Amino acid sequence: MKVVCVGGGPAGLYLAILLKRQNPAHDVTVHERDPEGSAHGWGVTYWRTLLDRLHRHDPDSARAVAEHSVHWDQGVAHVRGQITRQPGDEGHGISRHRLLAILADRARSLGVRLEFGSEVTPDDLPEADLVVAADGVHSALRTRYADHFGARFQEGRNHYAWLGTDKVFDAFTFAFTETGHGWIWAYGYACGDGRSTCVVECSPRTLTGLGLDRAHEGEALALLARLFAGILDGHPLTGRSPAGGPLPWPRFRTLTNRTWHRGNLVLLGDAAHTTHYSIGAGTTLALEDAMGLAAALREHTALPDALAGYERRRRSELLGAQSAARHSARWYEDLPRYIGLPPHRMFALLGQRHSPLLPYVPPQLYYGLDKAAGRVDALRTLKRRLGPRVARALQSRSAGDRD
Repeated sequence: MKVVCVGGGPAGLYLAILLKRQNPAHDVTVHERDPEGSAHGWGVTYWRTLLDRLHRHDPDSARAVAEHSVHWDQGVAHVRGQITRQPGDEGHGISRHRLLAILADRARSLGVRLEFGSEVTPDDLPEADLVVAADGVHSALRTRYADHFGARFQEGRNHYAWLGTDKVFDAFTFAFTETGHGWIWAYGYACGDGRSTCVVECSPRTLTGLGLDRAHEGEALALLARLFAGILDGHPLTGRSPAGGPLPWPRFRTLTNRTWHRGNLVLLGDAAHTTHYSIGAGTTLALEDAMGLAAALREHTALPDALAGYERRRRSELLGAQSAARHSARWYEDLPRYIGLPPHRMFALLGQRHSPLLPYVPPQLYYGLDKAAGRVDALRTLKRRLGPRVARALQSRSAGDRD
């Protein structure tokens, strides 16, 4: 099979690796419009379950990823001058630049052609049996056939900035700072190479009240460093805007598509779907897309069957992550509902933000129920079963009231 992959991010590179491992005779080329080594972003997170899957699919690249990752098993929250620590699942961070370098080297070693600085447009697609659109949330290939794919974007309420720092966090770190214009918060995690990622988020009111929507990058970074001095310990924050330009403060856009394939063209990773950054699953889901597409191509001899099977399986597997992401984003949008709790309780509910039941139960009551459910198996089972049902019922009633 001749495969052309448009986009050299984690999804495209990992798919190329898996296809060459399945059949070295496959002719696989990855086209990336940016120069090699010019990756945007700071670091990405993933969890132990992904690392286990990487080892099963390609041990060589998995070992390299693990070797260059940092890990943590605690979360720490800074709220109202108090510090709260809690144990958590084993998390990992790796710089996006390092991850892409590992995957590119592995792909080359297997015979994949990597064409950097090569922008493929819908008007000049190379001849291939399969064309993979792994060109991100703004996919040009998907946009060309927008009516067919049926892309829909849902924009969140809050604004965010994706920043870096040379402060190396020893745990996944949350910091909530109250200002005269409302709360602003950050999550930070180490990603190797002596760096950490620091994502800052706030409501529109806080953004404009602090003047962050109009401040140039240097001014904005200095203000944010002061607001989060408690976790930065004197280390600066860094951005990536052009010199003298403003610091971007987008709202997160959740992307869904009506279908993921058209003829021999298929969507992969962020071109097919996005999930809110607060669950730290974007790269994991992109890599799992690659695993799913490679498996479907192995299991089905006819390309239409393979692409339909890939879409069907991945849509089903994504439901849990997409639900978690929606509830997680809502938790931060509703931060005033939780921020007045004692810090250890607020942090506990932060860990429960994926729950569909939480928005509909008074926070103090939910905290008590959750503590009890953790001690009694029957209560835990009841909570798990009731959550989606109560959420659906309340959402239905709310929609009826609006009508």
